[in-house]
Amino acid sequence: MSAGRKTLLVTGGAGFMGSNFVRYLRRKYPRYRIIVLDALTYAGNTENLPMIHSKNNSTRFAFWYGNIRNGELVDSLVSQADVVVHFAAETHVTRSIYDNLLCFETDVLGTQVVANAVLKYAKKVERFIHISSSEVYGTAATDYMDESHPLMPMSPYAGAKAGADRLVYSYWATYDIPAVIVRPFNNFGPYQHLEKVIPRFITSCILNEPLTVHGDGKSQRDWLYVGDLCRALDTIVHCDLARVKGEVFNIGTGRSVDILTIAETITRKMKKPRLLIKCIGDRPGQVFRHTAAISKAKAILGWNPTIEMEEGLDTTIAWYRKNRKWWEKMLWMRAIPIVTKSGTTEYH
Repeated sequence: MSAGRKTLLVTGGAGFMGSNFVRYLRRKYPRYRIIVLDALTYAGNTENLPMIHSKNNSTRFAFWYGNIRNGELVDSLVSQADVVVHFAAETHVTRSIYDNLLCFETDVLGTQVVANAVLKYAKKVERFIHISSSEVYGTAATDYMDESHPLMPMSPYAGAKAGADRLVYSYWATYDIPAVIVRPFNNFGPYQHLEKVIPRFITSCILNEPLTVHGDGKSQRDWLYVGDLCRALDTIVHCDLARVKGEVFNIGTGRSVDILTIAETITRKMKKPRLLIKCIGDRPGQVFRHTAAISKAKAILGWNPTIEMEEGLDTTIAWYRKNRKWWEKMLWMRAIPIVTKSGTTEYH
């Protein structure tokens, strides 16, 4: 299939990372046909895909409302695709503690449906890119977590993603499907749901409300601006398949920053008092440090992160300030009630 005529199926394409990738593809590859499948759960939003409402999309863009566990629907869409990029998942740690069943149904069983469809149409599908998560690793056992780091998931979400990750690997090992597994570290940027920490902090500053930090705020994450993830996926879609088939790639920055520092940086940038920062109880299943080793992505993909955290935060803050109508309707979903080990109920 020529580069100018590829068809990509993006599952979960109305969510945060998926919709950013779809818009990236539309800008860079205007001749591509893009099919989006999304169940439009609380985290999926058609407002993330303005091209849905365009009258000129009949041949280049199609949106399907549906669940990835619907095998017949998934089969019909995969049969049309040259590349499948599988984002669809329940992705929030706290929400997975509150409702763990949905997490496993979507993340594991849904991934099995997609993998089965890729296997069924192996002669058509050129590659299958599965979006996993750095959460599968648990807390870092080494200074930098490479792709061979033990998988020690510490929450139902992380456990479900680890199951899906290894399921896709097993389909490559058993059936030789053209699978590539991507483990993004903590992404942030425009169109991210308010349940995630950076947009929650930014909107709290806009509303002059407390920025709630778990525990002492010293848990660390490797923060990656979503545009850098899109570039990495672009490379995986277009490089020689032999270089990436059956491989796992960390996509991060190699630098970790603790949550308290993020809160302090955002309050400083938004000219708000530090007194707005409020520490609450630690979250069950908390991961205390993630720092990506990205030498494999650099060596095989020729990819490097290009957007520094300060620049990414400036862009993200500006977007949330400009798009208040987009996020105001989500305010009630910023916090989830969970029962702690002591038996008390806290909102995280």
